[in-house]
Amino acid sequence: VQFVESGGGLVQPGGSLRLSCVASGFTFSNYEMSWYRQAPGKERALVAHITSSGRRTNYVDSVKGRFTISRDNGKNTVYLQMNSLKPEDTAVYYCKRHNWADSWGQGTQVTVSS
Repeated sequence: VQFVESGGGLVQPGGSLRLSCVASGFTFSNYEMSWYRQAPGKERALVAHITSSGRRTNYVDSVKGRFTISRDNGKNTVYLQMNSLKPEDTAVYYCKRHNWADSWGQGTQVTVSS
């Protein structure tokens, strides 16, 4: 099982980024997926979750209305569209199967700063 995250970068407050995560080693369409983030000095935390079909999503309160999780089962890819970014969104972002003890990928760094 492997996850390769990409799409991070440096963005000004109020800006947008779209993260991608390509998964391999399992039947992607059978599993719920989640995005997590780890800010400096803090523990890794769940940000958003999507069901295997993509019909239902859930978000942590701090990103509701700003972030959108989606997936393309044909491409084994889960996305995180991040709008209206704030400095407190600065973190390394990871994806993983929801509620599975998978090994973490390398993550993608998101830095929100002016």
